Amino acid sequence: MPIQRFTAANFRCLESVELKPAPDFNLIYGANAAGKTSILEAMAYLGRGKSFRGAATPDLVRHGEQGFVLFGDAGAGDRTARVGVRNSSAGLEVRIDGESGGAADLAAALPLQIIDPDVHNLVAGGPEQRRRYLDWIAFHVEHGYLDVWRRFRRALKQRNAALRSGAAADTIHGWNAEFVELAGKIDAGRRFALEVAMDALEETGGGLLGSAVGFSNRPGCSEDTELLTALDKGIDRDRQQGSTQHGPHRADLKLRYDERQARKLVSRGQQKLLACAMIVAATETAQAALEQPLVLLLDDPAAELDSESLQRLMHRVVGLGCQIVATSLTPDVPLFPAPAAVFQVEQGRLDRAPRADP
Repeated sequence: MPIQRFTAANFRCLESVELKPAPDFNLIYGANAAGKTSILEAMAYLGRGKSFRGAATPDLVRHGEQGFVLFGDAGAGDRTARVGVRNSSAGLEVRIDGESGGAADLAAALPLQIIDPDVHNLVAGGPEQRRRYLDWIAFHVEHGYLDVWRRFRRALKQRNAALRSGAAADTIHGWNAEFVELAGKIDAGRRFALEVAMDALEETGGGLLGSAVGFSNRPGCSEDTELLTALDKGIDRDRQQGSTQHGPHRADLKLRYDERQARKLVSRGQQKLLACAMIVAATETAQAALEQPLVLLLDDPAAELDSESLQRLMHRVVGLGCQIVATSLTPDVPLFPAPAAVFQVEQGRLDRAPRADP
């Protein structure tokens, strides 16, 4: 749901900022290290309960303070939510409409996606990022997926604990049936999410890159071997490693560009375009399932893209019809087809400026 009002206190360099973004296009500009990315990071934290830059809580708290507080009003039409987050050495506290919650409740109340300068790692990085990508789509398009995911993570943790403790083989085998059942549901949920998103992935990826792209889910077990058999045969190796070597936690999303493995053969700019296409497609898919506009955060979208590629990307982004908050060094970057709400950030202070001409 679009953000109607957002406040952040003692988050990184931000002592106290308030943002009332437009429901469509928003641009935050300022010099390097002025606080642009920190504002986007704080907004993303409100929807995810964690930093998209991988920062730990002590690194997010403004120097000399004990914790940070984030708050937002989000809504479209008659659906609204009041979302709040406080984090300090005492831990994370989440409030949704006055009720206690967790990170999953934030994701449901304020679904959002992010394109930042490191987005290429979705293509070039390890499989964990791509698993999270599919899980995010599945969470929003398949009812009950989150509960299955939580139960699977608990079963995996228990089986790994048994492996590390030197438990007897019969004890470890006892965890296998539940583990395999939940693993099957996770694999099915990811396959369904990919199927639902496939048209958007192929169309957006092909449009941005100018060539065919392909996506397939690779399960965390040999396709020629049933998971239960793999677990039974691999128990000695699992004991040596102290962890389960087969299952959805070892899965990956295979990407192909022009019939090549994308993460190995495309350039850095092509990796970024493909990753952006994936984020745009995920946003489009979730919006269709939720029947509401999402929030898309763009941190310096022009970085590492030529003007033609940036124009193609922004055409796709604008076509989503979601709320967009982008950052740039100057206010005259032609990102949007219509005037945007413009905000200037300087030394952690945020001020509203007149809506910019496209």
